[in-house]
Amino acid sequence: MSLLPTITTIDVQEQQPEVAVLPIGSFEQHGPYLPLITDTAIASIIVREIAAAYPVLPLPALTIACSHEHGTWPGTVSISAQTLMSMIRDIRESLAGTGITKLVLVNAHGGNYVLSNIVQEANVLDRRMSLFPQGGEWHRARTRAGLVSDGHGDMHAGEIETSILLHAEPDLVRPGYETADHDGGERRFLLTEGMRAYTETGVIGFPSYATAEKGAAVLASLTEDFAAHLKILAP
Repeated sequence: MSLLPTITTIDVQEQQPEVAVLPIGSFEQHGPYLPLITDTAIASIIVREIAAAYPVLPLPALTIACSHEHGTWPGTVSISAQTLMSMIRDIRESLAGTGITKLVLVNAHGGNYVLSNIVQEANVLDRRMSLFPQGGEWHRARTRAGLVSDGHGDMHAGEIETSILLHAEPDLVRPGYETADHDGGERRFLLTEGMRAYTETGVIGFPSYATAEKGAAVLASLTEDFAAHLKILAP
């Protein structure tokens, strides 16, 4: 199944969606067993599930974002927060030209902090944009899926990310996750010191607990919770 939307202009014309959904990922290291596109793939998978369940316009992902804390690992590429903000603004304005004024940002990379500010600014005068999944929705998905780890300890290339890919795109997962667990601790100065200060492998989390069944349950929970975002933007 493709990570890119394959709908045609006729499909959109017939469906007449009020809300577009934009996956936002990253291009950054995810240890030796997950690809650089992990966050992008997960955001795209979530949007794929959403588009199958709700009348929305799925967009192709923004594949490079704010990954500066991973900057010294080979392959990692970042753009500035200002550039990411400009890209989303341009996309929103282009959508408005076609009559779609509501946009949900589906973010799968924790380092894209600026997205919260973008959504806040967009909604000053009207409900135009939402950010998904939010912290509570990720937590609820972990609980419903029976994940062993929590969101703090399982920060990067861990149980939840590996589980989602094992279910939805298993060809992206290489051997080695079964023995790659690493506890990164409190990580008080992550923004100052970067990931290198807390992991030698690039992993902070517990991928050994990952299963395809957990990944399916996580996606089911997130898909269900998306309904509230659709309701508040296009009641």
